Amino acid sequence: MQIEINTITSYIKDLNKKYKNIRRYFNYKNNKANLIIMKNNLKKIYLSKQSKNFKEIKKEYKILKEIINNIENIKKKIKYVKELFQLSIDTKDNSILNDINIYIKNINIKINNLKIKTMFCKKYDKYNCYIDFQSGSGGIEAQDWTSILLKMYLRWIEKKRFKSKIINKLNGEKAGIKSVTLHVIGKYAFGWLRTESGVHRLVRKSPFNTGNKRHTSFSSIFVYPETKNKINIEINQNDLRIDVYKSSGSGGQHVNKTESAVRITHISTGIVVQCQNNRSQHKNKNTAMKQIKKKLYNLEIKKNNIKKQKIENKKSDIRWSNQIRSYIFDNSRVKDLRTGIEIRNVQYVLNGNLDKFIKASLNMKL
Repeated sequence: MQIEINTITSYIKDLNKKYKNIRRYFNYKNNKANLIIMKNNLKKIYLSKQSKNFKEIKKEYKILKEIINNIENIKKKIKYVKELFQLSIDTKDNSILNDINIYIKNINIKINNLKIKTMFCKKYDKYNCYIDFQSGSGGIEAQDWTSILLKMYLRWIEKKRFKSKIINKLNGEKAGIKSVTLHVIGKYAFGWLRTESGVHRLVRKSPFNTGNKRHTSFSSIFVYPETKNKINIEINQNDLRIDVYKSSGSGGQHVNKTESAVRITHISTGIVVQCQNNRSQHKNKNTAMKQIKKKLYNLEIKKNNIKKQKIENKKSDIRWSNQIRSYIFDNSRVKDLRTGIEIRNVQYVLNGNLDKFIKASLNMKL
């Protein structure tokens, strides 16, 4: 079927609008300038051999560069389509209009994919993640439902070409799974999955009930990022106040008469340590520095424990008020209660086709 010129004109107009929106959404002009600054910073850091900062900035630089390159490639492709379309009009050759239409469809796919990437703006979106599955009320029914959900997400992970590994699993007494933790490895894994946290409700005729009665089951999913737990204490000398004074304890005439005692205050945390055991101010300072590093390390341990507790506190209670999605087997219907998105094909969703739900929730910035 030959496509009409007016249709292509409308498609190109729509394409231009989408391109302008994606530039505005991503703040292209400012980020292009930021890319140049980051590149210069990388050179400086590399020369100064500050390896830790170098790796972190290089990672951010690569992500930013990839998005900017994608925006610029889309611009080039749109320009090519316009030139091809103008050629078709000038030569009155309508035979290439179908080819132009295919080009436009491909550009639309690239724009949509880029838009998804720009949605991953939260702190841990680029990280790998863990998914905790926990069966809720419903006994064997809920445990079977949890095993079905696990398979569904494993299929989605496979479609995304991510990697996964089950790191903890507690099987049900008769069938299904009571709980399981899945490690997901892939680009923007947490960004893709973070809105899937919540309670998933199943309504079906029970395969475990001889009366084949309708049964409602619940399973809770909690997604959290894989963060670095390694604690590396680096002390900025500008953040320290070092005082020396005469030691007051026993230890001989030299200890008491010279300013060998050292007090170090870590300004940002208020931690204070002091040492006056040695005659040498240098040795006392080294001992005090070791003490302050230990105290800062313990402080970081406490912070990490607080973060872990916050993650635990966020885990949903398995109850009606925390439902995010319902799977109604009888009507072959899956409905997201937050976005209103509905798919009338349960098996299609269970085969790992979750992107329609996920993209909608990301668009809503849930």
